[in-house]
Amino acid sequence: MDLFYQLIALLGGLAMFLYGMRVMGDGLKSCSGGAMKAAQAKVTSRPALGFILGMLVTCMIQSSHATIVLTVGLVGAGFLTFRQSIGVILGANVGTAITAQIIRLMDVESGASDLLYMLNAENLAPLALIAGVALIMFVNKSAAKNTGTIAAGFGILFMGLIYMRDAVSGLSSTVSGFLLALEDNYLLGFLTGAGATCVIQSSSAVIGILQSFASSFGLRFCGIIAIVLGVNMGDSLSAYLVCRIGAKPEQIRTVAVHVIYNICAAALIAVALAVLRTAGVLDNRLWYATLDSGGVANVHGLFRLIPAVLLLPLSGAFASLAERLVPDKPADQVEQDIELNLRELDSHLVANPGVALDQSAHLILHMADVAQENYQAAAEQLFAYDEKRAERVDSREALLDRMADATNRYIVELSPYVTLPSHTRSQSFQIKALTCFERIGDLAQNIQRDGSQLAGSGKPLSPEAQLDLKGTISAVNDILSLTVDAFRQDDLARARAVEPLEEVIDDIIETMKSRHVHRMTSGVCDVFNGIQYQNVLQNLERVSDQCSDLAVYMLSRADDAISGQEHRYLHDLHHSDNAAYRQMFRENYRKYFRQLHLDAAEASGGKGDK
Repeated sequence: MDLFYQLIALLGGLAMFLYGMRVMGDGLKSCSGGAMKAAQAKVTSRPALGFILGMLVTCMIQSSHATIVLTVGLVGAGFLTFRQSIGVILGANVGTAITAQIIRLMDVESGASDLLYMLNAENLAPLALIAGVALIMFVNKSAAKNTGTIAAGFGILFMGLIYMRDAVSGLSSTVSGFLLALEDNYLLGFLTGAGATCVIQSSSAVIGILQSFASSFGLRFCGIIAIVLGVNMGDSLSAYLVCRIGAKPEQIRTVAVHVIYNICAAALIAVALAVLRTAGVLDNRLWYATLDSGGVANVHGLFRLIPAVLLLPLSGAFASLAERLVPDKPADQVEQDIELNLRELDSHLVANPGVALDQSAHLILHMADVAQENYQAAAEQLFAYDEKRAERVDSREALLDRMADATNRYIVELSPYVTLPSHTRSQSFQIKALTCFERIGDLAQNIQRDGSQLAGSGKPLSPEAQLDLKGTISAVNDILSLTVDAFRQDDLARARAVEPLEEVIDDIIETMKSRHVHRMTSGVCDVFNGIQYQNVLQNLERVSDQCSDLAVYMLSRADDAISGQEHRYLHDLHHSDNAAYRQMFRENYRKYFRQLHLDAAEASGGKGDK
């Protein structure tokens, strides 16, 4: 029964260790996520630069697994090419060894200096927890809370190590006997390390357990060699299994390189150790040397660093092999377009909101292009209806709906990971933006249906009605182009120019409705066509309204005074003496009414005097 409780204590300590790593990593990502994303996105084709970057990023977030998942996501998102990612992958293998060096603080004894002894796990863990909880609970600043999260995670991690070390001390006879058996069975040791890492999903945790064993009763060098090599291999296999789910070929190649590299690294170390042992360099004194926690950390670090440095020049060969093992999948052009737009939303990025929001914004830009293209195609249907064009409009509308649904789900999926106010604002804005473009797509399809009804009536619009409609369509196309450009470039000056034009379009459409009623009552235009004509004008007005909504959302994201008060802002703007707004309104009014050969007096409401 004692053995059962000791195993429970060991697993409980492991759970605390893993949770502490997760908390500390989340805090580090919140502090450095933006810089990390920007740095990885700027990696050049030089593998050495990627290697250094991968090592630094892994040191920051304390998880090679997280770095590799992030890198795979960036490859899928197009921020990194497959070949640029290879150096980052190799660097991540080295960066994870820093965790083991931190854990070696367990070996600091009371005989050391007071400052050094304070770094002992039993002293450092409660100090880190006290500082972390104090910052989280009593300091109302995001930077302080992030720092507190890091400190609390650090403390929980070390408390877990203490629990594991105490539990291991009670299992010394059982564990030492098992590890002694592994000294004579390297295959079993390798499989034990690989299997434990695949189950726990953290190479740092498995190395931490080994360090706990080493702190309690010491481990011999020959007994941990195969285990450490197995840990390294298990780390790459677990990352491969996780990252290949729903991944593109270039993403699968990225994790395939991770596996290929670790196979080569393990073979290189095994051959080197055999040669050194045969040559007498690794004599019995070194081969059977007893290692403490620091010794395990050093072996792990060397087994990660030396192969990475030696194999880095072969990164091109790794890439070529991965490309042969994972070929591109054939697909027709339409399927490629759908995959290009929808699969850019990579689930591996959700734990990194800054990167993920950039990716969803990129897809919303695709939505903007599709919506604008469909509007222009639908407008052409009013004057020369074409069944093939109608099929293309319907196909793009279906794609637009799929993009909107997928993007909306993706942005909502980020919610548990969003902690920064800037990310929250971006998340809210993107949902509003994709809704606007999705509705513009719906309105374009409505316009096409109106075109179908007009074509089916067999009675074309009168030349006067066609002329008026073309001018109105051109004005709406201008406001849509202005809005898309403002969104694409995040240009607030362009966003401010949308509302004055939208008000002019409202006047134009009211005038067009009045003119067409006059044509119907005069017998110039057919009544049925008149109803369809009014429907077209209404849909055009709603496209303009969506442009206005999106522009105001852009302004509200940059100005807290507008956020949540968009309708009030527009009302006040329309009735204000804002010189810039009035000037843009007058210029647009003169321009478009002149193009439509309208007299300003025809406009409803007398807004031409603004």
